[in-house]
Amino acid sequence: MNPVQPNAQLDWDDQGRPRSRVFDDVYFSDQSGLEETRYVFLEQNRLQERFAALPVGGRLVIGETGFGTGLNFLCAWQLFAQHATPGARLHFVSVEKYPLSHADLQRALALWPELKPLAEQLLAQYIAIHPGFQRLVLDNGRVTLTLLIGDALEQLPQLDAQIDAWFLDGFAPAKNPEMWTAELFAELARLAAPGSTISTFTSTGWVRRLLNGAGFKMKRTPGIGHKWEILRGEFLGWPADAAPVAAIKPWFARPPAPKGERRALVIGGGMAGCASAASLAARGWQVSLLERHAGLAQEASGNPQGVLYLKLSAHGTALSQMIVSGFGHTRRLLEHLQRGVDWDGCGVLQLAFNAKEAERQAQLAQAFAPDLLHLLDRDQAQARAGIGLEHGGLFFPEGGWVHPPALCQWQASQPGITVHVHHQVLALRKVNDQWQAWDGDRLLASAPVVVLAGAAEVKQFAASAELPLKRIRGQITRLPQTAASQALATVVCAEGYVAPARLGEHTLGASFDFKSDDLTPTVAEHAGNLELLQEISPDLAQRLRTATLDPHTLKGRAAFRCTSPDYLPIVGPLADPQAFALAFAALRKDARHTPDTACPWLDGLYVNSGHGSRGLITAPLSSELLAAWLDNEPLPLPRSVAEACHPNRFALRALIRSNVAKTPG
Repeated sequence: MNPVQPNAQLDWDDQGRPRSRVFDDVYFSDQSGLEETRYVFLEQNRLQERFAALPVGGRLVIGETGFGTGLNFLCAWQLFAQHATPGARLHFVSVEKYPLSHADLQRALALWPELKPLAEQLLAQYIAIHPGFQRLVLDNGRVTLTLLIGDALEQLPQLDAQIDAWFLDGFAPAKNPEMWTAELFAELARLAAPGSTISTFTSTGWVRRLLNGAGFKMKRTPGIGHKWEILRGEFLGWPADAAPVAAIKPWFARPPAPKGERRALVIGGGMAGCASAASLAARGWQVSLLERHAGLAQEASGNPQGVLYLKLSAHGTALSQMIVSGFGHTRRLLEHLQRGVDWDGCGVLQLAFNAKEAERQAQLAQAFAPDLLHLLDRDQAQARAGIGLEHGGLFFPEGGWVHPPALCQWQASQPGITVHVHHQVLALRKVNDQWQAWDGDRLLASAPVVVLAGAAEVKQFAASAELPLKRIRGQITRLPQTAASQALATVVCAEGYVAPARLGEHTLGASFDFKSDDLTPTVAEHAGNLELLQEISPDLAQRLRTATLDPHTLKGRAAFRCTSPDYLPIVGPLADPQAFALAFAALRKDARHTPDTACPWLDGLYVNSGHGSRGLITAPLSSELLAAWLDNEPLPLPRSVAEACHPNRFALRALIRSNVAKTPG
């Protein structure tokens, strides 16, 4: 795991302008930061005419080295808003090792009153900006900002995108030479779309030569203000004398983007389905959301309170990266909902209830920044939680609880989505270029694209029947708030969890049962949940008068979580299982061999499932991943994480295992 990345350390001059203490350099020109940005980055990349030329449904992707105060981003967004057709989209991808704190960003952007309406939108979403990929959705989905927080040479190689225009805006080469290396420029070339343009405020000769060597044709051009000259150029192509870019393995390559009408069916109206529908609708798709029940969020997404809880590893695993990125994305979405009723950012306290858990927490506290998580001793934990506790633990200040149906309803109410309840899809058939959804002999709907988002129910379809999804029954208990229980100020977790009251009730849970298929709440599991509460806090159990409660009279609900063997969600395009085994049969003999065979995709068929008890954190970002696969956009996660979530991973492992199984010895 990377050492913890601090925020930018700033000094402010007497005009209120920020300066980096680490690099001893300014964030923008003394003369006029706005004029310089517009001249160096917007004009040299011809963005005004390129924005104006975008068709409905078209998009431009800008890449940047050095997000800094976000000034270049806001200027590009402003120009886009002025000149692009309403149906076009802007993607902006920027890498930043030392992100500004929220307070510093607010102070810096206050210098530009004319950008205030856009700066306010950015500041409202500039929350939970932690290491790795962080996606911010702005202007109702018309503008997408993906921040890569960390070292450029660790983050950019993980980016899967095609960049149409590059802004090179690290601190000056003399102050920060790491941002101006041949290795970094090779990454810019790898990511450059055909005809990509590039510009930078520096005209240093060795920078120009290195960029030319990477396949960009650079020209010196007159500068602005006190800069005599600047550089601009375009991408001619990967240099013939350079080693070729490693090809993406065919089973993880992008399927051809669907042509023709942008209509999709999403099957399943829980968290994954509503999020999938919202991500597609934001990109101009017309979405039919098919739900078998009488309303949305009737199964695992229907609990009164779910916890925004991060189960992390100190070792930077794919799952940990997914969770940190997904947590940030969901946390930003919640800003659109009503705090106190739909969600609350009250923080989450994970108790160190035994020595093993205490050791795990100590490792995490070393690996992550304190604004994501930090240790509290028992006294601090009691003060934070407002109740008596037996242990200290790990506190997540930006965590909290969410009413999942509210998030589902908000997502499903976005323009372009039509919800169809009492629509149970029992079979899918491909006729010409359309997927047809059938309930027995009744045709429910058809579209060129289908997203299967019905948790374990996706196994009923032939294309996804092989996916190794398992169901785990979970039961929550609803406890009426008492005058004394109102003191609970944060979610507290041990083996179970309890949340501060929502509308007069605390949610307590949740049981794990791998065997039962019955969703009727049981007295035994209510009793088990009360035992979990006793372990969390005997004081809170007393405040809730649990000794006087009869488990037979308690209210609650049970639902199935749906999880995969590696605990990562299953998100992406589906391939034909039999054709896959044939196409890549060579892997049975040699696992290192990459056949030169295209993957037999089931065109237009996608899945978003396997979120387990983490759906609040992983489903919304997985939906952005799905939409990026479909629309051929920059992925919102590192490529290695996207591959770790890909549905094909299981068929691939099965082929390789069959080879291992036959090896003697």
